[in-house]
Amino acid sequence: MYYVPSRPLILALSIAVALSACGSTNNNDQILVIPAAPADQGAAEVVPVPAATAFVDTVASNQRGDARYATLETNAGVRVLSGMLQIWKPLTELVDAGSPAPAVGAFPAVAVSKWTGLPNDGTDGGTIVNQSVHAANIDYVVKATANRTPEQTLAAYLDDRRNKGYSVSDAMGPLTAAWRNAAQQTTTINAVPADATTVLYNDGGNNNGVGGSANPSFGAVVDFVNMVGANGSTEPAKRFYKYARPYRWSAAVQVLPALNPAKSGTPATDGGFTSGHSAEAMRNALAMAYVVPERFQEILSRGLELGESRILAGMHSPLDVLSGRIHGEAVVAANLVDPANAAKKADGYAQAHSTLMAATSTTPTTFTAFAQAGTDRFSDYATNKANYLRRMTYGFAPIAPTTVPAAVPKGAEVLLETRLPYLSEAQRRVVLKTTAVASGYPVMDDPEGWGRLNLFAAADGYGAFTGNVMLVMDAAKGGFHAADRWRNDIGGTGKLVKQGSGALKLAGNNTWTGGTELLAGTLEGASPTAFGAGDVHVSGGTLVASAPSELKLAGKYTQLAGATTLELNALGARQGTLTVAGTATIAGGALRVKFPGGYKPKAGDSIVVLSAASLKGRFTTITVDGFNKVDPVYSATTLTLTVAN
Repeated sequence: MYYVPSRPLILALSIAVALSACGSTNNNDQILVIPAAPADQGAAEVVPVPAATAFVDTVASNQRGDARYATLETNAGVRVLSGMLQIWKPLTELVDAGSPAPAVGAFPAVAVSKWTGLPNDGTDGGTIVNQSVHAANIDYVVKATANRTPEQTLAAYLDDRRNKGYSVSDAMGPLTAAWRNAAQQTTTINAVPADATTVLYNDGGNNNGVGGSANPSFGAVVDFVNMVGANGSTEPAKRFYKYARPYRWSAAVQVLPALNPAKSGTPATDGGFTSGHSAEAMRNALAMAYVVPERFQEILSRGLELGESRILAGMHSPLDVLSGRIHGEAVVAANLVDPANAAKKADGYAQAHSTLMAATSTTPTTFTAFAQAGTDRFSDYATNKANYLRRMTYGFAPIAPTTVPAAVPKGAEVLLETRLPYLSEAQRRVVLKTTAVASGYPVMDDPEGWGRLNLFAAADGYGAFTGNVMLVMDAAKGGFHAADRWRNDIGGTGKLVKQGSGALKLAGNNTWTGGTELLAGTLEGASPTAFGAGDVHVSGGTLVASAPSELKLAGKYTQLAGATTLELNALGARQGTLTVAGTATIAGGALRVKFPGGYKPKAGDSIVVLSAASLKGRFTTITVDGFNKVDPVYSATTLTLTVAN
């Protein structure tokens, strides 16, 4: 519980500013009217489970060759991709391409489809429902394969022939070698074969490594990664939708010459939708990101990159690939929410961290920084973010309204369980809703909402606040419980209430209007508009200003206790200073000024560290790193510090 005054409190204070060294002030004692904390915004948002049949409850129906699961309604793996029916109507709406199935009880026998897999052979192969989307889908592959670079050629070949788990693990960055060594993960494919027209070889290494007791230090991790793929076959969807591979639609698609021998000789059982490589890559990526959430966004970026390599190889189309993402997400969530897998989740996470820390000589305190240090293909956040969003839609124009509120599938919140461990399940569902992409894109409007989930954005926290968003972080638990950063642009009308001993950094262009209340721990403003458009009220904990320019508070700023830390650098840009559009009321607490960058003032310099429309009250203590004496001067609108040795 926390206390919010129902009306302003009138407090007579006689404040004597006690400096860390001798200092002065020109303020007289004053009567302060203490503003109330930002108004209560009501109960936090709750995102209901969609009424549609839940994938996580029916994942075991994702089978072929079984008449019970031969239809859209009875097969979860088919149903989750039902948006494809707005683009393409298969010859028969059954899981029947090359897959007969005997009758089971009331479920009639399934005969083998007459679909040939060759869309241009004159037979009735199905119906294009949306010609513009279909044409754009195939044209994308034509252009991509005509313009691929040598680097893309090599990557596309390796991602085709290598085991997908090995490929995805290079997104571990500084942890890649330690991961592969611990998992005993190997590959025999490192180059395109010289005789590219006749040689076809598969990876003689292994996919995710060696599991079980044969690998006592990492076997639980490997077992976990393998476990999340249960019931994950894309064959039922391929054999239901019966949508040909792009090179069968158009001779202008240039399949990598080295992959020509990999083309199936039985097109009727080799549909393109959905991409098995893409789905498996997403499953592996989500599993690895679950046990090493310190690389969550980087690993998921690699999963989607592998999907794009299928387009560059000429083997799949964008619709094939983005549907693989959807399918893979749903399968992983289904396996993670299964109570029977609870121990495997816990053991995999714990073993991954203990073994990788030992291999990298890190501790729970230093592991996150190590995992995110250095330069690798996925170290640029902005590039990863842009590529992830591009690979979600591949530039397709919406074909339906774009303003439909996002739904969140049952169980999807488990995908953020280790990345946002300090949030409740209900809060993670709100995160998924408020970071989802717009509605209307081809294939992505499935009945439950899997297609619109943007897990990269969700890893950066809320996209909007509604009601009172209560955030409790316990630093004693370590990891993201102790410190995290939200980089989304947070909107909405809600209020953020920060509790607990952990530290949260806000780095978005935020606009939420309900205000911020800091009760405990650390809340850092790392962008000029980090605290949105409401009031900021500090009654405990530490508020930190570390923005690249002045930290702008759009409403009132009130400090009753706790501390404010200003991280000053590049004084000309007022970096780390605090600007308050309304009244700043300081009824005590501490002020500390730090210089974490190259800037440091000279003895005798005067620094305006706080400015407001109206400044009331004083800090109890003021310290400036590197200086023994600080003279504060409070005016009606500013606090200026003069430093001396």
